[in-house]
Amino acid sequence: MSDTALERLAAIIKARREAPEGASGETSYTRSLLADPTKPAKKLGEEGVEVALAAVSQDKTALVSETADLLYHLLVVLESRGVRLEEVYAELERRMADAEAKKRKAAPV
Repeated sequence: MSDTALERLAAIIKARREAPEGASGETSYTRSLLADPTKPAKKLGEEGVEVALAAVSQDKTALVSETADLLYHLLVVLESRGVRLEEVYAELERRMADAEAKKRKAAPV
């Protein structure tokens, strides 16, 4: 796996899911979200609204912070549903290739 921040965070989330609970019985925030797949989905929705509000308010610092929260919760949702980040990357690549092919096809000869 590459070492982008998203990929490292996805690996941490996966490791939290697979790790046994601590001896003290403590559960990480990530594990608590993964315990009920509806929880990260709800948090993802909340964070999406917060990103939109930060964008509308033109508060760059808040936008960056809320986007980081959104990406974290998106990665938790993906992990909770067994979707690898690489699958999302592949879909993005496919869409970009399709758009480029349509652009070339529409270009005058």
